[in-house]
Amino acid sequence: MKMPPLARLTAVILCVVLILPAFAYASDAILTDFGVSDNGQDLLLNLRVVGAFNDKLREAILTGIPATFSFYITLNRKRSLWPNSTVADLTVTHTLKYHVLKNHFIITRSWDGNKPLTTDSFAEAQKWMSEIKGLKLTSLKNLILGNHYEIRAKAKLDKVNLPLFFNYIFFFTFLWDFETSWHTYEFIYTPSAP
Repeated sequence: MKMPPLARLTAVILCVVLILPAFAYASDAILTDFGVSDNGQDLLLNLRVVGAFNDKLREAILTGIPATFSFYITLNRKRSLWPNSTVADLTVTHTLKYHVLKNHFIITRSWDGNKPLTTDSFAEAQKWMSEIKGLKLTSLKNLILGNHYEIRAKAKLDKVNLPLFFNYIFFFTFLWDFETSWHTYEFIYTPSAP
């Protein structure tokens, strides 16, 4: 059976009205607090994603749907006459699950050995999900004294694969998808004083 033109137009307008807020949510997340340090042997990265948790994502998490943030990070040595050379290329993940029966949150972070962190506080769970502190990028032996380096990073909420039935119930899960733009941090390698 063919859909009347007015019904098709109404359906298109309804879809546009529902989809446009998704793009607003997606663009709100940003990376901040970027910085590097070292522990005498390794180059360490710190960063935080802000604006990733909106009401739709919170609601989904509290119903038991897990959320995974993926962080894409590259460390390049900048060269003027040659293309930049890649020193490190990493993808790390943070996963948040809410245990409905025990009323607590479980966070695992791939760069931290996936050891589970447990809390009853959603605010603390958000903090653990959003921060990277002391991520090993590379050994200091791989850096050249006085050279320019660039770290590029972005974060993304991974798509959720739900069982078929739940795909109909949570049809608008894309409303809480996000992906930050690439953030660049440049520095000149000079070893810290002992």
